[in-house]
Amino acid sequence: MSALQVALPMYLGAPGAVQDLWMHLREALRAPGMQSLPEAIVWPQDLHAHWLSPDLLLSQTCGYPLTHALQDQVQLLGCFRYAAPGCEGLDCRSVLIARAEHANLALQDFRGLRVAFNSSDSQSGYNALRALVAPLAQGSAFFGGALETGGHRQSIDAVREGRADLAAIDCVTWALLQIHDAPATAGLCTIGHSAPYPGLPLITSLHTPPEQVLALRHGLQSLITTPAAAQALGQLLIAGFETPDLAVYQRCMEMESSAIASGYPQLA
Repeated sequence: MSALQVALPMYLGAPGAVQDLWMHLREALRAPGMQSLPEAIVWPQDLHAHWLSPDLLLSQTCGYPLTHALQDQVQLLGCFRYAAPGCEGLDCRSVLIARAEHANLALQDFRGLRVAFNSSDSQSGYNALRALVAPLAQGSAFFGGALETGGHRQSIDAVREGRADLAAIDCVTWALLQIHDAPATAGLCTIGHSAPYPGLPLITSLHTPPEQVLALRHGLQSLITTPAAAQALGQLLIAGFETPDLAVYQRCMEMESSAIASGYPQLA
């Protein structure tokens, strides 16, 4: 059997805090007898291969892949609650970012301008924005161009550098960058936000046995009240942990369906 994989790859800004958080969780998991736990988290380049690995112990994905490519392929462990502007309970939003010169524009004013998005299977960067634009598009193309960047940070760079004019960035990523990498957000502003949707799901492999699933959930819950983990939690804006039913992520599919029904199947 290959080494177990652990990652929390979805949020930017404080990789050291992510590693610290895993070390605290690792100690909590060793108490119920889980062995062979890795000391270091991984930062996978191929997220889909990572998420589908039979050796996946813990990772973080996005609500759209969970309801599409990963449907019936992984187990849902739960979801962190975040203390970032735009978050409420398990829900979060995407913030619409633009250059400061466009601070007085509303979303409808970006017709014919250029949009950047991280990937077409992103809930925060693509699906939520598509649902928001669909009523404005009225069945036709809305943007003058669409640039797929490969990541939220790259989308932010594209807007700041003038290669795109608008991007949807999940509010936790945006808040973490403002705290830990303020130059990345310099010269940019927010001109709106998406409708709320469930936050990033924590997952494990289908091969993870039930007793380990329970241990993971218990360990994740215990982190929230572990004094030694408080600094790492604060740096990552993590305020809680819950175990929602998979059905809450139906909202991601409803956003997709509403855009398609409006005649706007692609962000264009």
